[in-house]
Amino acid sequence: MLQAREPEVLKAAAAHPGMGEDIALAFLTRRDLPPAALEALSKNASAMKHRRVMAAIVAHVKTPRHVSLPIARHLYTFELLQIALTPAVPADVKMAVEDAITMRLESISAGERLALAKRGSTRIAAALLFDNEPGVMQAALVNPFMTEVWIVKAIMSQDSTPALVSEVSHHAKWSLRKEIRIALLKNDKTPLGRVLAFAQSMSAPVLREVLATSRLTAKVKEYLTKELETRKSYQLNLGS
Repeated sequence: MLQAREPEVLKAAAAHPGMGEDIALAFLTRRDLPPAALEALSKNASAMKHRRVMAAIVAHVKTPRHVSLPIARHLYTFELLQIALTPAVPADVKMAVEDAITMRLESISAGERLALAKRGSTRIAAALLFDNEPGVMQAALVNPFMTEVWIVKAIMSQDSTPALVSEVSHHAKWSLRKEIRIALLKNDKTPLGRVLAFAQSMSAPVLREVLATSRLTAKVKEYLTKELETRKSYQLNLGS
């Protein structure tokens, strides 16, 4: 029955009371299973008492969403993480799994959050950029899946913390990126010393845009204005 191709036979096999863990996992390696068979398997008590089977059903590309998502809520955090990092898992399932993980962040230990910051997907690591534990936030910054786009979003967010902004502004990798420097210039939590350094590397049009569109402290605005005036005077002197 497990080798059949007829949907009704596969559905009957999935519902069979003799379906144990090893057989179910072998069954789930088939990518051509019809959704009805996967739904039948999800209702098979003999198979569903095994957590690896539950995870494999959620990760299967053909599992209907009304089947996979309720099961996902019963999986452990790191079982969900494994699903989120599996390339073949459909994008909408990955997103739902990542959302389930981020909703648990406040209730899990700092050690678990640290592990997630190191190993989690991009969206999970990005959520941990706002963590109150410095070690967790720092681990998220060096997560291999972290991207410039998500760091810019974090810096521009109203939830950005002084600790995050300071860490990024001094980071050996991220502080060199132009878009991140612009975001840091627009953030009033950026240390003044770093503002001065970043401003030196920016063109006059960029600095004018920062002044026009950002809510900065008076001291930072004053410095950027003087920087622009100095550059203008220098160019006038060169012209004369």
